[in-house]
Amino acid sequence: MPQQVQTGNGAQLFSNPRAASADQEYGPALREILSRHAFVSAREAITQWPGYQPTALHELNSLAQSLGVAQVYYKDESTRFGLGSFKALGGAYAVNRLLVRELRRKLGNPQLDVADLARAECQAAVRDITVTCATDGNHGRSVAWGARNAGCRCVIYIHETVSKGREDAIASYGATVVRVPGNYDDAVRRAAEDAATHGYFVVSDTSYPGYMDVPRDVMQGYSVMVQEALDQIGDKGLPTHVFIQGGVGGLAAAVCAHLWETLGARRPKIIVVEPEKADCLFQSAVAGKPVAVTGDLDTLMAGLACGEVSLLAWDILLPGAAAFMTIPDETAPDAMRRLAQGGTGDRPIVAGESAVAGVAAARIVAADNGWREALGMDEGSRLLFFASEGDTDPELYQRIVGRSAAEVLALEAV
Repeated sequence: MPQQVQTGNGAQLFSNPRAASADQEYGPALREILSRHAFVSAREAITQWPGYQPTALHELNSLAQSLGVAQVYYKDESTRFGLGSFKALGGAYAVNRLLVRELRRKLGNPQLDVADLARAECQAAVRDITVTCATDGNHGRSVAWGARNAGCRCVIYIHETVSKGREDAIASYGATVVRVPGNYDDAVRRAAEDAATHGYFVVSDTSYPGYMDVPRDVMQGYSVMVQEALDQIGDKGLPTHVFIQGGVGGLAAAVCAHLWETLGARRPKIIVVEPEKADCLFQSAVAGKPVAVTGDLDTLMAGLACGEVSLLAWDILLPGAAAFMTIPDETAPDAMRRLAQGGTGDRPIVAGESAVAGVAAARIVAADNGWREALGMDEGSRLLFFASEGDTDPELYQRIVGRSAAEVLALEAV
């Protein structure tokens, strides 16, 4: 596989020279971060939540034909727990795990578990706890939802370019929402500062030195979605490639880790995709070490507007990802509209700006024979996409696509 950065169509592709060989096992050091063993606990807890059901996995044959591949699997997270995104699996699970750890300490009972949170004795203690985080929208919504369900207080920090629609969605779960100047990483720092001052508990999806347990729980919650996809694919043919959104790397690392440990040498190639204006993972891959990207990180793909990588995620992605890509902003609306219109045999799909990064990247690769060769993508390939959100900002979605989500879904019945 080529090891240099390739450019074309406004995008960049970096074939990872540090990627593990196909037969390299998912070793003990990585299992300390994410593991099948910890996944079992996450699945046991999450599948007991009211309203749990696996989200749909669609087979998009028309899209596959247009990409020149054998199959497209599309995991649609737009219906997850009514929150509109996969983040419901991570933030809320991490809230529960954090509360259990704190109650064990406060009540002196190391046997307490998630199921005990509803007990009167525990509820009295839970009401005195405040959780907090910074967010571009979806993670904060999940944390707020998890806090409301558990009965604790919640303060969420958003940066200046987060839309009013996303702010209102977070507030609807009872959280106090604080808007701060700057970008996502500025909001992260403000949340950490206020948490230290007021005794809040940070529930972040990004890890840094001295802060590892909660982000690990967030990522482990995401693995439930990955196993659902494997169960739904069954014997239809395992995916050969996964184009997955970047951000701080938590989602990509969770997908990579679970597929690597579960499938071993049969695992697909992981291609991590970011906006060109917020490419901390891409830059880190080129440098071979974590690199922070500064500036306003102003991208349409707001959920991916992150300038600093999660260290735990990076430890998995450095050996686990086959390649890293950046894509220009204008490719996201095109992908949103393509999914919304469906196609012969394909149902119309509602996908938000950040959800379509993988599809947008695959369309770029499909149009370039050199990039197809670099990634080993051909007419026998099976692609898996994790559509991380639906219309989490309905007004923006309608403006981009030209139809509301309800109008798009109504096309299926026509």
